[in-house]
Amino acid sequence: MTTPLQTMPPKDTWLHNLFILRLCGLMLQIGVLAVAEWKLHILLPLATLLWVLALSMVWVILTGWRLTRLWSVTAWTYSGQLLVDMTILGMLLYFTGGASNPFISLFLLPVIIAAMVLPTRFAWTISGLSIMVYTLLSHQHVALVLPSGVIAFRLHLLGMWLNFILSAILITGFVGGMAHSIRMRDQALVRIREQRLRDEQIVALGSLAAGAAHELSTPLATMNVITGELLEDFAEQPEPQQSLTLLQQQIGLCKNILTRLTQQAQNARSESGHLQTSDTWLRSVLDQWQLMRPQVQPQIRWLSTSPAPKMIVGEALGQAVLNLCNNAADAGDNQMELEVTWDTQTIHMDILDRGAGFDSKWPLGLAFFTTKQEQGGSGIGLMLASASIEQYGGKVSLHTRAGGGARVSVNLPVFVEKEQA
Repeated sequence: MTTPLQTMPPKDTWLHNLFILRLCGLMLQIGVLAVAEWKLHILLPLATLLWVLALSMVWVILTGWRLTRLWSVTAWTYSGQLLVDMTILGMLLYFTGGASNPFISLFLLPVIIAAMVLPTRFAWTISGLSIMVYTLLSHQHVALVLPSGVIAFRLHLLGMWLNFILSAILITGFVGGMAHSIRMRDQALVRIREQRLRDEQIVALGSLAAGAAHELSTPLATMNVITGELLEDFAEQPEPQQSLTLLQQQIGLCKNILTRLTQQAQNARSESGHLQTSDTWLRSVLDQWQLMRPQVQPQIRWLSTSPAPKMIVGEALGQAVLNLCNNAADAGDNQMELEVTWDTQTIHMDILDRGAGFDSKWPLGLAFFTTKQEQGGSGIGLMLASASIEQYGGKVSLHTRAGGGARVSVNLPVFVEKEQA
C-alpha cells in the first residue's frame, strides 16, 4: 500500500524542493569537475564522469516533467527519487576516489531528507543503503591521481572545506524549507480542526433553533390572539391601544423570523445567495432592523461617494448584520453608529458603540463569549454572525474603540464580473 505524503499543487510539494536541490547539485558538480580538471589539473576519467552527469541531467528533466503531472506523491515515489540520487552520487564518487573523496559526506543529505519526510521503515531503508554504499566505496573505487606531499593534503582540506559549506547551505536551505512546510501544514490542520469544531457547534445550534422555532409558534399564536382581543377591549383608550399595537407588531416580527428560520433549516445550505447593490441591500437590512428596534436611533455614515459596488447577499448574511447591530445597540444603551465605505475589492462596515469594549484575547469564532453576562447574553449571536460572514468570503474583527466602547469591523468581498473572452 502506498503512503501519500501530502496532496498539494505540484510547485508546493517536497518533490519540487528535491527537484530544485537536484538542479543546484548538478550545476555544482559540473563546476567542481571543471575546476578539478582545468584549474587544479587533477587527472580524472573525464569522459565517464560526463556520461554520469548527462544521466543526472536526464533525471532532472524527467523530474521536471513529473512535476507537471497532477499525480500524488507517495512514500514509494519519494524513496525511488532519493535512491536514484544516491546511485548517481555513488557513481560520481566511485570514479573520483570513493570514500577518500571529501564530498563523501553528501550521502548524509538523503538520509536527513528521508528521516524528515518518509515513514520510519523507508527512512531506515535509505539509511541502511547509504551505509552499504559508503562501505563499498571504501573498498572499491577508482583512485585519484593527486600531486604528492603537501599539495595533496591541501587539496583534500580544500575539498573538505567546500563540502562543509555546501552541506551547510543545502541542509539549511532545503531541510529548513521542508521543516517550514511541515509547520505550515500543522498550522493548517489546526485551523481545519478549529473550523470543524465551530461547524459542529453551529450544526448543533441549528438543530436546537429548528426545535425552538417549532415550539415557539404555538405561544406566539396565542399571544397574537390575546393581543387582538385586548385591542378590541381597549378600542376607545388611545394609550393602551398604542402599546398593544406595538406589541402586536413585535409578535408579527417574531413570527416572520421563525418562518424564515424554518425555511432556512429546510433549505439547509442550498442557498447560494443573489447579486445586489451593496448600499441597497444594507439599507433594506437596516430598515428591517429599525422595525425590530424602533427605540434605537443609529447614526449611519456613508463615507464613499462613488456608485456602490455589487455583492453576493443572502438571508444568512443579513441576519449576521442584524445580530451585530443588536449587540452594538445593547452594549451602547440603544446608541450605535455605522460607517460604510467601499472600493473596487472590499465593502467595509464599522459598527461602533460606547459599551464595555472587547478583550483582544477573546478568540472570535472559536468559543462563545459575551460582554452581556448580566443581561443573560451567551455570545452565540456573535459567533454565528462571524461564521455566516465568513461563508460569504468576508471577515469580522473586534477592536476596542478609542475613548471607550467597541468597533466591530466587517469586510465583505465585492462581486467582480469576469470579462468575456
